[in-house]
Amino acid sequence: MSSEQTSGGDVVTPLALAEVLAPHGAEDANSIHDLRRLSGGANMETWAFDLVQDGVAEPLILRRSPLVPGESGTAVSALPLSAEAALLPLVAEQGVPVPTVLCALSESDTLGPGYIMSRERGEALPGRILADDRYTAARRHLARQCGETLARLHRVNPEQLPREVPNQTLAERLDGHQRSLDRFGNASLVHQLALNWLRQHAPSPQRHCLLHGDFRNGNLLVDEQGLVAVLDWELAHCGDPAEDLGYLCGNVWRFGYSDKPVGGFGDYDELLAGYREVAGWAPDMDTIHYWEVFCALGWGLVCLTMVDLYRSGADPTLERAAVGRRVSESEMDLLLLLEDRL
Repeated sequence: MSSEQTSGGDVVTPLALAEVLAPHGAEDANSIHDLRRLSGGANMETWAFDLVQDGVAEPLILRRSPLVPGESGTAVSALPLSAEAALLPLVAEQGVPVPTVLCALSESDTLGPGYIMSRERGEALPGRILADDRYTAARRHLARQCGETLARLHRVNPEQLPREVPNQTLAERLDGHQRSLDRFGNASLVHQLALNWLRQHAPSPQRHCLLHGDFRNGNLLVDEQGLVAVLDWELAHCGDPAEDLGYLCGNVWRFGYSDKPVGGFGDYDELLAGYREVAGWAPDMDTIHYWEVFCALGWGLVCLTMVDLYRSGADPTLERAAVGRRVSESEMDLLLLLEDRL
């Protein structure tokens, strides 16, 4: 057993977890074993531990939102974690592989906003998924599996969604991007050029449905057979299903394996074939390209946000600074994507 200090000033302890899990068989702090915080995750905290009952260990994950430094009680999150927890059973009903939610944390819990879910097997680190011989067979059909999974996700009935799930039009989102560029002083002509192009070439969506919003290599658990589970639903929202497909193909999520446009592990035709097999249709390549541009601009805005957090002192961590310095990568991606299309 162990406890660790979090960035928000509060502590995740075996005792706190046992109190939350008492309805699920946790007797006391001695029921919680091997508690540790996992690396990764720019916004959310992820803690692994085992709930041990009658000598049997159940591997679990605590996903929680840290507190904003200096603002006790204010959580860092896009979609509230209570809504995120409510989404997982809905997408699971459509055949999307996701962890099983054991319980959601209430506002009165000492651990703050979050939920506890099953800890699934598999690898999430892109460097290992893309390079290790162990995943050679998985890489051969992972793009098609992703297409099939996204098609299943997009079948979720929008009327069942938690009310917190964002449902903006594309025009509203592009207006939001403009406000962000204005806030950061319009330092990049490339970003403004890309935003203008996105306004001028906005496609007419064929559907409007639930999207994962961050479906990409790094948020996928993979084993030797392929896709095991889809993680990190904090950016889920409603929109054009082609957005999820194009986002997965963004160069930033290929992690250096640019010859494989789908997550660094597959090709467009494999992704679209998997989607078409389940959905009965698939977007054309011009639409996929549009959402790749959208992804590259969005990544640039993430980088600008991170460097602003670092410079302002709101979050002086090295991770913010490291992401912030990658603004130029998004500019290069955008120039390549827009070449011969202006």
